[in-house]
Amino acid sequence: MADAEDVRRLALALPDVVEIDSEGFDFRVGGKGFIWSYPERRPGEPRLIRTDVAVLYVGDEAEKQALLLGEPDVFFTTPGYDGLPLVMLRLARVDVARLTELVTDAWHMRAPEQFAGRTPGS
Repeated sequence: MADAEDVRRLALALPDVVEIDSEGFDFRVGGKGFIWSYPERRPGEPRLIRTDVAVLYVGDEAEKQALLLGEPDVFFTTPGYDGLPLVMLRLARVDVARLTELVTDAWHMRAPEQFAGRTPGS
């Protein structure tokens, strides 16, 4: 079972990652977000930053739909994210190995070209 500290540790191990000051977690590479805390919005209530759910960059609609359909207990979306290459990830539903894969893939898709060939520790 993964959690916000796992996200933080994994994201910060990647090259050129910056953590943005936030109520939860928010990681960027080359000025582009690749994983952050889910800002849940409910009608009539203030926004709630959920650190048990991560918003994850997935690249395109096809990958988004594959994740949503293939693992609906792990991934979900909301109407506010329609048309965006983002899914919400229930951290407690993945192990650290799977989270590592997801975070690394998201980083690769968002990293500027000069960084994209680099991997953790390089």
